[in-house]
Formats: sequence, C-alpha cells, structure tokens
Amino acid sequence: MVRMIVDCERPKLTKLDDNDVETTSETLDEGLDSDIDDDDNLFEAQDVQYEGGLEPLRAQSSTTISEEQDMDDNQSPAARIRGGVEERLSNKPFVVKFVSQTAGAIYSQDAIQTENEKYGANLNNVHNPFAPFASQLEWEIAKWATLRGPSSTAFTELMNIDGVAEKLGLSFSNTRTLNKIIDNSLPGRPCFKRHEILIANEVCEVFFRDVVACIRALLGDPDFAVYLVLVPEKHYTDESKSIRLYRDMHTGKWWWLTQEALEKDNPGTTIVPIIISTDKTQLTLFRNKSAYPIYLTIGNIPKEIRHKPSNCAYVLLGYLPTTQLENVTNKASRRRLLANLYHACMSKVLAPLEKAGTDGIFMATGHRVTHRFHPILACVMTDYPEQLLTTCIHNGECPSCPTKKSELGEYESTPRDFRDLSQMLDIIDSFDTDPAGFLQACKNARVRPIVDLFWKDLPYVHIYRSITPDVLHQLYQGILKHLIHWIIAAFGATEIDAHCWRMPPNHNIRLFMKAISMLSRVSGQEHDYMCRILLGLVIDPPLLDGLSPARLLSAVRAMLDFLYLAQYPAHTDESLTLLNDALNDFHRNKDIFIDLGIRDSFNIPKLHWAQHYSYSIELYGTTDNVNTQYTERLHIDLAKDAYAATNRKDEFSQMTPWVERKEKILWHTQYIEWRQQGSPAPQAAEWSPPGLELDRVLHMAKHPSARSVTFNTLASEYSAPLFHIALAHYVTLINKPHLTPAQVERQLWTIRIPFTKVPVWHRIKYHRTDPATGVISTADSIHAWPAKKDSRGRAVPGRFDVALVNDGSGRETGIDGFRVSRIHIIFSLPEKSHAILFGDHIDMSVLSHLVYVEWYSAFRNPERHHGLHKISQLKDPAGNKICSIIPLANIRRSAHLFPKFGPVAPPEWTSSNVFLMHRSVTQEASARAEGIQNQAKQGGNVFLQVPESTPCTSAIDLQRVVLGTVKCEDEGGRYNNRLQRYDSCGAVLNKCPPGRCGNGCCQYGGEKEKQS
Repeated sequence: MVRMIVDCERPKLTKLDDNDVETTSETLDEGLDSDIDDDDNLFEAQDVQYEGGLEPLRAQSSTTISEEQDMDDNQSPAARIRGGVEERLSNKPFVVKFVSQTAGAIYSQDAIQTENEKYGANLNNVHNPFAPFASQLEWEIAKWATLRGPSSTAFTELMNIDGVAEKLGLSFSNTRTLNKIIDNSLPGRPCFKRHEILIANEVCEVFFRDVVACIRALLGDPDFAVYLVLVPEKHYTDESKSIRLYRDMHTGKWWWLTQEALEKDNPGTTIVPIIISTDKTQLTLFRNKSAYPIYLTIGNIPKEIRHKPSNCAYVLLGYLPTTQLENVTNKASRRRLLANLYHACMSKVLAPLEKAGTDGIFMATGHRVTHRFHPILACVMTDYPEQLLTTCIHNGECPSCPTKKSELGEYESTPRDFRDLSQMLDIIDSFDTDPAGFLQACKNARVRPIVDLFWKDLPYVHIYRSITPDVLHQLYQGILKHLIHWIIAAFGATEIDAHCWRMPPNHNIRLFMKAISMLSRVSGQEHDYMCRILLGLVIDPPLLDGLSPARLLSAVRAMLDFLYLAQYPAHTDESLTLLNDALNDFHRNKDIFIDLGIRDSFNIPKLHWAQHYSYSIELYGTTDNVNTQYTERLHIDLAKDAYAATNRKDEFSQMTPWVERKEKILWHTQYIEWRQQGSPAPQAAEWSPPGLELDRVLHMAKHPSARSVTFNTLASEYSAPLFHIALAHYVTLINKPHLTPAQVERQLWTIRIPFTKVPVWHRIKYHRTDPATGVISTADSIHAWPAKKDSRGRAVPGRFDVALVNDGSGRETGIDGFRVSRIHIIFSLPEKSHAILFGDHIDMSVLSHLVYVEWYSAFRNPERHHGLHKISQLKDPAGNKICSIIPLANIRRSAHLFPKFGPVAPPEWTSSNVFLMHRSVTQEASARAEGIQNQAKQGGNVFLQVPESTPCTSAIDLQRVVLGTVKCEDEGGRYNNRLQRYDSCGAVLNKCPPGRCGNGCCQYGGEKEKQS
C-alpha cells in the first residue's frame, strides 16, 4: 500500500444530456492537454488506455540521464538507493557453501525407519490406518471432540442423549474413556514431568520435557524433512560477492563462526541452533492466574515454516513457576530469590544441552539420514524483563552492552561491543573462594549477584549476544508506543483524534473512530495499525508551542522507516545501512520533544537497543527469525485454552495432559494422511527462501455485484457523469491507436454505443499464495460501491478507493511509472457488443474488465521532512475532473492518501466524504484561525461564527478546536504555555493546571470556565 498526501477537492458534477455531450467531450480533451500546475506534468489518459495487455509493457523512461541526475540531487541518499536495494532483495542469491567437507557429515542412510514407520509400528495395526480407532467415523469424532475447544463436557453431554451412543456405535461413550484411549494407545512427543523446587520455605512446581527428545522429534518430523538446513551458507546478491544477503538463520554469521569453532574441536558436526522463548502470560482477568511457558524451536527449519502455528514447529518445553513469594517481605530479597528460582528451573530444563552440545548426539532426520547433531543455544527470545532476568542486568540498563543507564539516549554510529562474558564468568567463579568479593565485583560490574546461571556451562554460548531483536515488544509496544504518546502531547489529543476520524478507508488500514488517545491496553496489532496512519496525523497541525514541526516530522518519518526496514524478510549490507541511517535521522531530530517539554531525556533501554539491530541481523538473519509475536500466538493454544479445560484447581497437572493429547491427535492426523497417500518416502527438495513477496494475483468474482446498471445510474450514484464520453473515447483509441487527440475528438461522434446498461463489480481482490503452505489469502482489495442501506435500514455511504495505475513504465518496486487514480466503476462490456465495437481484431479476453477512473496529478519530488509526495485531483480550466476508462489489468494495487487537513481538520469532513471536500474549506479555516490568533494577541474578545448548517459529526466536535490553537499572552509579552480552546458554540475554555499558569496571563484564569 502506497501512501501520499492529497489536496482534497470538492467535485463539480456535470449533468449529461443531449445538449451537453459536445461540450463535455471538448472539456475532456482540453483537460488532457492543459496544465493545472507548473509542477504537474499532466497525464494523457489515452496513453494509459492503450496498453493492450494484462500488464503494460515495461517501457523505458523518457527522462534523459541529465534529468534523472537532477531529480536524484533533490533526494536523500536513502531515497536514491532504496529502489535498487529492494530489487536486489528479490533476486535469487549467489550461494557460498561452508568450506569444510566434514560439516553436516552423514553417518548412515536408509538404515533405519522413518518417524512415520516407527509411529505405525507402535500402533500394531498395519491394516487399519485409523487405529486405535475402529473406523474413520470413530476417528473423526475423536478428533472433533479433542480439538473443537477447551471444554471437556460438551462431548460427554452429547453422548448422554438417548440413542446417540448406540447409533454411532463408538468404542468410547464419554470424554474420560476417549482420553484413556489417546493416552495409552497413541504415540506422541515426550511427556511432561513434574519437579519440585524448595525456595524460601515454599515448594514450587515446574513441569518440563526432555529437551533432547523434543529436538529429536523436530528433526525427525517428516513434514520438515525436505526443508531442513544442516550447514551454514553465505548468500550474496551476485557473483561478485561484494554485497552480503541475510535471510534465514543459516545465512547469518553466527552459524558460520560456530561451525568453524566446532569443526576445529570435533570435525563432522551438524549444528542445531536452539531458539527458546519465555514470556509470562495472564490466564484470567480477575483471579490473577498466570502461566510461564517455555517454547523451543530449531533454526534448521526455515522461518516461513517455523512461524506458522499450524505447522507445530514450536514445542512447549515446560511451565515455569509463577509464584510471587509473598511470604518474603523484603522486596530486594524477593527479587533476588525469584531470579534464582528462574535460573534454577531453566538449569534443570536445559541441563542436557551441556553434554549434547559438546559431544553431539546421533539423530536421524525424516530422510532416514543420521547426523551427529550438536544442539547449541543460539537465541533467547524474550521481552525486556526476561532479558534482564536472563542476563542478570539491573533494570533500566542494556542487557547486551555495558552502556551506562545515563548514556542510553546517545546515538553511536558504531555500537559498543557486547558485555564481557569472560569477566562475568570470572565473577561467578569467585563466589566459592571469596563471597564478599563476589558481591563487590557484581556491584562494580552492575550485575545481579546470582551464582547458578543456567547458561554458564552451556558450550559455545555468549548470552549477551544471544539476546535478539523483538519487533513486537521493543518497537510496537516500546518505541512506537512512546512516540505515539509524545505526538499526542505535542499536538493535543483533540486534533490527533479528529484526524483519525477523517482518514479515508483502505483494505490495509484500520479506522480508529473512537479516538486513539482514549485507548487502553493497546495491543501490538493496534499499534501496527496506528503506525500506518501516524505520519498523516502530524503533517498539517501546528505544534502547541509554536515551534516549527520540521524536526518532529523528520523524527517520526525516520522512526517509521526504521520500523518497516527492520521487518524486511531479507536484508543486504545496503539495506542495513538504510536501517542505521533511519535511526541516525531520528536521533538527530529527537530533541524537538525535549524543546516541547515532553521529554527530559531519551535514556530508554528499548530505544537504545535499536542500535544493535543491524549487527543482530548479520548474526542471526532477519528479525522474523526471532520475533516473539509468534510465541505470543502460542499462548492462546498452549496456555489459555489449556487452562480453560481445567477445573481451576492444581491446573498445571491438568494442562500438561491436555497439551499432550492435542499434540497426539495432530500427529495422528499427519500419519493418517501419509497412509492415505500410499506411504510415500520423503523426497529431498531444495528450499529456496522467498524474499520480498511482491507478486499478487488479480482475482475477480465470477458474477458481478450488480448485473445491469444504466448509464444514468452510473452518473448519479457512482459519480461518473462522463462515463458515456469516456467509453466512446476508449473504443476509439482501441480501434485506432495512431490518431492524434484532435482526430480522436472528431472520431467520437462516429461511435455508437449499442447498449445502455453494463454489469458492475464492487470489489477488486489481489490474492497472495504463501510459498511455504500454499494457503491463499487476500493481500489487497479495492472497493467501488455507491451509497446503500444495511440490513437494518441505516444509510451506508459510498466508497470509491484510490489505486496505483501503471502507465507502462512502472517496475516491481518504486512508484516511477505509476499514477494515482480514484476507482469509480469496475465493469465489463456486454459480450454481444464486442463485434460491433471492436470487430474481430481485438482479443477481448485481455479487456474482460474495465475501470472508470478519476486522475490525480503526477508525483513530484517528495517533501524534504516527511518524505511524502503531494498530489491533487486533475481538473481542466472549467473545473471538470479528468476521467477515463482503462483496463483493469493496468491497476497495480490500492493506495492510501493522507488528506491535507490544514491547521485544523474541518468538522464537516468525515472518513467517507473527505475526497469530496473542497480545498477552500481548509484555506478558509486557516484564514479564520489566523484572525482569531491576531485578535487574541491584541487582547480582544474572540467569537467563533459557525453557520447553523455546519454539521457536527460527533459530540466531541462540540469541544474540539475548530479553527486552530491560540496562545494567551500577558502584557509583558510572555506566553503562558497554555492553549485557549474554542468550541463550535463560541465558548472559550481555559483550564490551566494548578501551578502551570501562575502569572495570571490567562484571559479568564485558573480553573475557571466562561462562556462568551
């Protein structure tokens, strides 16, 4: 989705009749050949209309080299190279394999059974693929009863209905007997075991599985066999090997360096990068019940498969204790005991990795191939509190580098090195010989005094380097959450909310109609949707303290660039440079928030950790390898649903069997599918990880939304008064593309349209196919439907989205060669009219769907601070919109336009009518706001004149600033840093916080409120 800022114009609708046809036609062509603005190179509609294919040919740009250089000189370095960077990301990489011939060595092949064959042998029934269930019906009912939801009583209640059990003929009659069959007869992943830990006179329970057995299950899973990556690789953009490419974990530097170290110590190794994630989650809202799950996955599985919960590539490794040790009254002692409890539990869970990581374990993959695997802890995916707990760092400091708490807000172009692991291990070793010196050493190193760290004996582990980027908690729920609050404080909640209400809709945009400033417990997904419109909220309104918004715009744009660059599914050295440049731009402009009095400093650990992003991507691949967003989704299936299936007493001893049964049913489902396919052997396949997924397939409904719509209805309800003329114009150019504009004008009168109705579609869809799962989803859609009424008789305003149209020279990335248009009608021509209109020389399958559009001006150079392109609706000198008909295939995707609100968003604007509003509304509001400010500075009374016909879109509009913000000024020329607010009835509302405005400069002073 492309975002631009648009000047909103009020349309001039021209009524079409027989006397107006000639005038309208001349107006159309005059508009195509005239200039609206010196900076706008008007777009000739006929160039778009005649492209002759589903996707226009990639024509070369007509811009000369010198002109391109002049254009580039006005752009930032990041803008100049970003297009080339993105194109290189989508190319197939040049791969360099690991240099050692023994890495990933095969020790045996085809000598053992596959996991599916082992599974079938355990069932002891080669004839019945549904065993231990007697039939497919019995199996399907058992699957439904286990997976349908957390409730354990629904199936029992169903079977208690008289006659149901007898007619179905099942071997189980209630949930309890079904569970016994699943527990005793179906193989599964390793079982959970309960352990007790005594701490502070309290017995704590911890449930966990054998970590090595879990790794064995993932490596041997037949579904993952064809995708497993066993040796590291270096990827480059081309054969010159000058630009490194980072995608999956095996393309990062960590795996390569660790493989080199292992090959020196023990040749013939195959690394299993262990990724663990811990995050406490709330199970109930009122009873304060929580769970502390640990999840495990391996880096050998490609990220596109790993992050799909339905693929079961994450294993629930255990549940940590959630006790708060309320019996310990001293808070410092309680925190220290809780940290020791966490490390003691994690040590028990991960203890087998110490020997396995050093000596290796022989395990087989789904291909019947045996390797000597070395499971090594690579990444720890956690939120900031768990990062501190894992690394034993004090709150408020960086868990990865030794930067002081008071220096976190400073930007360093070259981030500091990681903390000294050897120093930390030496401090821990000193506890046995010098306990007092141990405490002093911990204090000097600014670490917590914890002795038995779970990672201290794990081989090849650098825990400070293993802390990974966390897009969800560090960016969306961290930096961007702060940034949104700062913006609201800078511009005022009233104006920011007013802009939110008036944003036009889009498939990938959420409209916050209830104000973002009033939201509480905002999720990461909601912050994601806020960020998509955040730049459009801050472009026009003035800052409350009268400062220039240039630095604020640059800071917001830079942080949004960092946010989206950080989430690229593939990176190169060049794109990582862009990532660092964006962060540098934010730090260069961030002091605007200090000047506004919103911040005193920027010593925020999550903001500081953003400096480590580029290096972490170089180590472990892109951030979607280690995003906690994936494990947050697992909380629902493996924690919340599991708790809902218990009786709320001794819940973890009931949750673990419930999880085991669910996993067994899923594994049995996979086995039955394998048997039904003829028990095929796993086939080796080369996995090619995708880059930027830019390919989207156009999809149209088979039947139109409205089968027969008259031209008059199109003109009145679809806002398409020029449809008849545009259609004649389109037919002329298709038949005679060589005509000049003047000749086309004369030819229009020879065109006879043999119909007055057309079928109309109200939606265009663009589908995307997931490369890993093959699942088809709607990636984008464009709506074009008139006003209507819903099922309850309420009026629903019309919606006509805007889109990017390829003019024939557009490429896969960038907006060069594209124009913005507003879609009004999606239609097709009656089949009987094809021969009359075009003869037999036109392939009508190419022109199966056509679109009536209104054009916007060409892209200018982006604005310097916020980087958006300013466009406006094209009109001829008479004020008529420039419209035309184009093939649907020329439309690339939807676009989202940010309206140019002016100093204050006019109250009559809404999300549904913002494209129809006239620019003079903003200009008039700006002029009146300036007049109010002048009167306020002169000490005069201010009255706001609002016409009676001005609608108020909501009750809040009665209290929001309609015409701008005004500062009070005392006789000495001092500002009181306080805004006067004018409601739509002319009321002046002064509400100065106590102590904030003690100089008496407010017109009505203090907490008083006076009506004018």
